[in-house]
Amino acid sequence: MLLKQKPVCQDMADVNVYTANRLSEMAASLGQLARAFSDEEEEGRLSKEDAKMAMQTAASMVCGDCGRCSLPSDCEKEDSYYLYYLLRAFEQNGKIRDEDMPRLFLETCGRKDAYMRQLNRNLGRATMNLTWKNRFLESRDAVIVQFRELALILEEFSHQMEKAADVTGTWAETIRRAFRWKKAAVDNLLVLEYENKRKEVYLTVHMTGNTCMTASEAAGVLTKIMGGHEWHPARDSRSVIGRQPSVVRLVEAGSYQMLYGAAWTPKTGQEVSGDSYTFVQNPDGQAIMSLSDGMGSGQTASRESRKVIELTEQLLETGFSARAALKLVNTILLLTGSEQHPATLDLCCIDLNTGVLEAMKLGAAAAFIKNEDGVELLQASDVPMGVLNPIEPVLLSRKLWDDNRIVMVSDGVLDGLPGEDKEGVLKEFLEMQPFCPPKELAGRVLEFACSFEEEIRDDMTVLAAGIWKK
Repeated sequence: MLLKQKPVCQDMADVNVYTANRLSEMAASLGQLARAFSDEEEEGRLSKEDAKMAMQTAASMVCGDCGRCSLPSDCEKEDSYYLYYLLRAFEQNGKIRDEDMPRLFLETCGRKDAYMRQLNRNLGRATMNLTWKNRFLESRDAVIVQFRELALILEEFSHQMEKAADVTGTWAETIRRAFRWKKAAVDNLLVLEYENKRKEVYLTVHMTGNTCMTASEAAGVLTKIMGGHEWHPARDSRSVIGRQPSVVRLVEAGSYQMLYGAAWTPKTGQEVSGDSYTFVQNPDGQAIMSLSDGMGSGQTASRESRKVIELTEQLLETGFSARAALKLVNTILLLTGSEQHPATLDLCCIDLNTGVLEAMKLGAAAAFIKNEDGVELLQASDVPMGVLNPIEPVLLSRKLWDDNRIVMVSDGVLDGLPGEDKEGVLKEFLEMQPFCPPKELAGRVLEFACSFEEEIRDDMTVLAAGIWKK
């Protein structure tokens, strides 16, 4: 008698739920740690207690049992205004001078020079201790931000997993039968459907014959049987299936496709542009356009903008949301001291299944969406990356339709245009342009921006993209 076994797909779904719950618990723990750290004292200035301690120490080392002045007793009073005056004088001048001391002290003290040297030495030590304390608190604040951001990221992943619907039962038999025709046996199977209706398949599969199958061929099998949408192997998927069981992750391509184009020129006299950009279209159905403008021009600006682009791209490809990626990159730049050479970031993430664009800007120039009704501006924060912490990126969301165009520009492009309303000038120019290929459109915008002055005063970069329904 055969015992009825629990379906393997159900086991995998249970693991998915368990993982989501664990991620949520970890997020809550990190949030509690951040709150615990933030309850500690904030950084500050020298206090009345610091001044009192400095004067008491100076008196014990210099004055002995001398009672010729009332300075020690006056400073012991709780309402002593002189202590605050003393601290402000030290902060302004870097030392306490004779004219900062009471007249009675100057007239009666026989050891005033020794006392003043010791007092200044004590206040200097207190200042140094305070400096180190404040640096420690700054580092602590950075750790708090990291805890908070990581908690939000884990919570975000948890929600994504919880909202993924298990639709294995609908497709299990069809998928198993299709792979049997290819002389492959499916040992394990999980089909997930996300909020945007994009599906994802996890296969544990092995060949039953003497042949092999590539992950691309496996994706082709799903393309034929699951509604006509193209399927692709995920970036982290096994590439070849043999006789030993292999885990393959396959993802459904989106309903839209995109083409990109770019045009750029460095500042006059520079060989290297301080702008960096990237176009990425990952197998998970997301297209990413990013443009970073490093402060100034040349090698240093290029290095800083490239760092911003590479960090952001890596996080997005890993699965971070645009908001989480930007906040984490900003924190990293703060910790590495990039505030000396900040860079802007213009980021557009397009869901190729729904056509929804999510744009985030940190210090970047306006972006433009060209459609049948005209041209729309996308504007946000004026603060560059690595300057303020914590930072809360503003999310701009728009629905794109067939044959729409997206144009992103660096500050140099707008600065090269005439008039006060530079965004309006470029908007009017884009409205007059035909729906040409993205590369041609980017070239036209760059040529237009360069036409008003003989010398290019800042690096110029134009990105253009077009979206089409498959």
